[in-house]
Amino acid sequence: MELTPIQKEILTSLVTLYREKKHAVKGEEIAEMISRNPGTVRNQMQSLKALRLVEGVPGPKGGYKTTSGTYEVLRIGEYDGEIAVPIRRNGRLVEGVTALDINFTSLRHPDLCNGVVRVIGDIREFDIGDKIQVGPTPVNKLILSGVVAGRDDTENAVVFSVEEMLSLPKRSVKEYVKRGVISVGLNVSIQEASRVMVRHNIHGVLVENKDEIVGMVTFMDIGKAFANGKIGVKVKDIMSKDVVSIEANKPFYEIVELFNSKNVGRIVVTDGGRPIGVVSKTDVLHALSLYNQ
Repeated sequence: MELTPIQKEILTSLVTLYREKKHAVKGEEIAEMISRNPGTVRNQMQSLKALRLVEGVPGPKGGYKTTSGTYEVLRIGEYDGEIAVPIRRNGRLVEGVTALDINFTSLRHPDLCNGVVRVIGDIREFDIGDKIQVGPTPVNKLILSGVVAGRDDTENAVVFSVEEMLSLPKRSVKEYVKRGVISVGLNVSIQEASRVMVRHNIHGVLVENKDEIVGMVTFMDIGKAFANGKIGVKVKDIMSKDVVSIEANKPFYEIVELFNSKNVGRIVVTDGGRPIGVVSKTDVLHALSLYNQ
């Protein structure tokens, strides 16, 4: 079935709004979303209803809702338990959108690779030059990053120049953690904490109090203390109390997301709530480099 560009825009907007609201969508809402006259939308809806691509809902709370034909003509699959594939614009998660599919328009050129991501949701805020990140995808945990080169509003798609493509390991965190918890006490001097880190060739150490992890101190923390003339302070005076942790059986990609969202350098790995080791950003980068060779 061949639809006009305006009909595709209307149907795509209807799908977006209907998925968001879970009830009938008014023509005025669609018109606002696609910057069209409400009368134009109503006229087109008559044709789309005749084609059984939309269904009219009467009454004050009525409007239009999707049919199975809506998804078929837009080549959108409907699946039970589907997972949203996140899209970020200039580093920020775009709410209410999910990647539908990704196609590559060029692969053979050594310096150029363009991608087209079809989206369910409003793509109007994407502009040329914006940084875009798509993923991770649910099966192969693929993440693509690049720069927006254009938009195709009739297909609700964003065209972007691919700068980076990364696939995350599917294995669990426990396969990458260095076993063994190295810790110091609350009242240990920063000099002694430094010696512990040098002895074990690490850049950060957990702080323990009565068999409970209460913080973490790093070489950077100690360096700042020395720079400010705080030579005689103890670990408890400079440690970070906000310790981020993750269970060992969690998938590896979740620890990557934690590093990004929490902006920390080290994450404690636990098994049943008990710490079994620490993973650093360097460990993650090393694992990714081996996985994507």
